[in-house]
Amino acid sequence: MGADSGRYRGTEGRISQWLRRRPKPQPGADDAARLELLLAVAEAGMPISPAAHPSGYRCSCERIGCPTPARHPISFAWQTQSTTDRGQIERWAANQPLANFITATGMIHDVLDVPLAAGQAALDRLTAAGIDVGPVARSGADRMLFFTATRGTPDDEDEWWPCELDCHPETMDEHPGLRWHCRGSYVLLPPARLPGDLDVHWIRGPENPLPDPLTLLETLTDACAQYADTADEGELDHGSVAWPLSR
Repeated sequence: MGADSGRYRGTEGRISQWLRRRPKPQPGADDAARLELLLAVAEAGMPISPAAHPSGYRCSCERIGCPTPARHPISFAWQTQSTTDRGQIERWAANQPLANFITATGMIHDVLDVPLAAGQAALDRLTAAGIDVGPVARSGADRMLFFTATRGTPDDEDEWWPCELDCHPETMDEHPGLRWHCRGSYVLLPPARLPGDLDVHWIRGPENPLPDPLTLLETLTDACAQYADTADEGELDHGSVAWPLSR
């Protein structure tokens, strides 16, 4: 990922630079640095909770045929469990040293999730235009995550835009391009390990302020349209991202 992120060295903070030097945390790696990264996310207001981790090429949940290995929360109550409390995060990190973490979207932040090629093109355009992009992560080999402020929390429940209006597991094949994680969704949080020696890591860290999603949306959708026009159907991986399961 060094080649991808080197272009943005001038915009990276201390946390992002640390991740570029150590893009693939391993069991027993620098636990203090891992905790610092998790706490930085919490300090930015984004709630987190523990997630599964790789066990060889399988998932630590031991579910036969787990559809999203190492990408899903541990607890069925992940939405209410997610927190920014420093003490709780410290206990989780100490007691579950191999665990990945997810961040629940739709409360403080949303995530615009796009194919990697489209995300890289959009990031180039946005930074060249001087637009404040905010935190950005690379997820596995083929997705890029743009963290934004949430679209809001209206008083009237009827005004909510739940994640299911964008995409849910049964209709994911219809959304190979941009996916908007909002209320009722989550994304795997850097630093995270995936089966097959893949990972999730920051390109721009959580110290960057969350932008309004509408400032990024047009550029991201344009890049996704161009990606869809140039990619063969066989190159589109419809199942490369974890979505809320019945957990």
